[in-house]
Amino acid sequence: MKLSILTRFKDIMASNINALLDKAEDPEKMIDQYLRNLNRDLGKVKAETASVMAEEQRAKRMLDECTKEVEKMERYAIKALEAGNEDDARKFLERKTQLSSQQAELQKAYDLASSNAKQMRQMHDKLVSDIHELESRRSMLKAKWAVAKTKERMNKIGASVTDTSNSMSAFGRMEDKINRALDEANAMAELTAGPKDNLEDLAAKYDTKLSVEDELAALKAKLNKQE
Repeated sequence: MKLSILTRFKDIMASNINALLDKAEDPEKMIDQYLRNLNRDLGKVKAETASVMAEEQRAKRMLDECTKEVEKMERYAIKALEAGNEDDARKFLERKTQLSSQQAELQKAYDLASSNAKQMRQMHDKLVSDIHELESRRSMLKAKWAVAKTKERMNKIGASVTDTSNSMSAFGRMEDKINRALDEANAMAELTAGPKDNLEDLAAKYDTKLSVEDELAALKAKLNKQE
């Protein structure tokens, strides 16, 4: 696997999507772009995993073939000894020794290929799992972002309401100021109006008005005189 892919894969595994979203101007677009990048990387990882697994299979096949040859040389050596041909047995054993050296090297190659394939499968499976998890979280993150934007709009509206309250308070202060000025003007008018003649008020105190009963009695008296 290329180093650049391995490096990016490690970055993917270590990265925190929420930290990335904090830096994003538009988190919704960032979420979609992040998942597109992951799926693109998954394609690369999948291709590399298949290549490494194929190498493992090739190493295993070569090891198995060599092991069969070693076992075959040993069987031939036994048959040669049973037939009394010690020289032939020696030749088979010499060939077995050569093949055994190759077998040891092939075993090392297979062990390494098997380890690489295991790691690649683990990385592949981890990436697939993380993509599925992030895809399931995408709707939740987008919903949270929508709530955050709504809250932001509400805060702006709240600020406007606060400004209105401040305006109402300012109007109240102006009204108080106007009322004080009016009271002062009325008081000044009373002071500059001069003394008031109260004789009319005093005379009205002694003016009497006839009640209904008094008027009725007067009418009766007037009628009696006419008779």
